[in-house]
Amino acid sequence: MLNESPDQLWVELVGGIILARIRGVATADLIQECHQRIVMLQRDTGCKQVMYDALELERPPIEIVLTQQGLTDALKQADVKVAIVVPNTGIAYLARLAFGEANHRVF
Repeated sequence: MLNESPDQLWVELVGGIILARIRGVATADLIQECHQRIVMLQRDTGCKQVMYDALELERPPIEIVLTQQGLTDALKQADVKVAIVVPNTGIAYLARLAFGEANHRVF
């Protein structure tokens, strides 16, 4: 079981988009749980659009960025379009690093 509070992560299908909302401090376990839920929803629904809402995310350490980078390869292979909504330029920069060459946009 994760040590994070249950209100740090939401992953749900909204319209035709998988919405993943992360708040507070991100950990490797939280990022992996988020990814697993997204992949499960993709498999169940066939949805190819994902939006990460990171407006309430605190700036993560580089280790967390690298964790996401490793998970992003699965999104590239599944031809998924990804949007990441962030609160500031610092997190925007880290999001670009985390999602690398995936089909993504940072807002």
